[in-house]
Amino acid sequence: MTSIFQRALGADFDRLHPSLRRRFSVGLDSGEACIGRGTMDRVWHGRSFVRPFLALGGSRNILVPQAGRDIPFVIENVPYADSFGRETVTFVRTFSFPRHPRRFDATMVFSPERGCVVDYLGTHQHLATDLHFAVDGTGALVIRSGEHRFREGPVDVRVPDLIGGDAVVRESYDEAAGRFRIQVRVGNRRFGPLFGYEGSFDAEFVKVAEHGVRAGLRPVREEARA
Repeated sequence: MTSIFQRALGADFDRLHPSLRRRFSVGLDSGEACIGRGTMDRVWHGRSFVRPFLALGGSRNILVPQAGRDIPFVIENVPYADSFGRETVTFVRTFSFPRHPRRFDATMVFSPERGCVVDYLGTHQHLATDLHFAVDGTGALVIRSGEHRFREGPVDVRVPDLIGGDAVVRESYDEAAGRFRIQVRVGNRRFGPLFGYEGSFDAEFVKVAEHGVRAGLRPVREEARA
């Protein structure tokens, strides 16, 4: 049984902490989804001039245009076959801010052509980002973003590095606390830090055949181009 994440990591998958191996084994073969519930100790964004861009992205569930501390958090990693027959895993994150919950949506597929996981961002999959996976010396998973592409109708362009965001995600398992820990940082090479969050969560594994894919979890529009 091979998940899209196992394909991305190859032999290094076995170097992950055992709890991370199960979490990133979610897929059509395993039949499992992973639902994480916890608290983000901190959700932050960069300087004031980035807020309009975050607000624009927030309208399509890309990034989060709010900041706060001790924010309840849910992440839903559910596998399904998309309308093009590709194995897809949701990364839908919900931040329950006091006045207005915010979602940060992504769906991931493995692209043999690109040799990596492709991350489609937002409700309409307008942005596609290459993700490169690695395992550090502690057994944590480190994900770094690569090239970004914008797709809308006939438009298919590479996003220049000058305006693109570089993301680094580190997910680990805290043995003492018995919880997963996550750190996310998105920055721009010219403008500096843009957005990020860090915190911890517990994970529940459920059978997709029994629970299905809940309404509203899949994107409104699916993009065939990787």
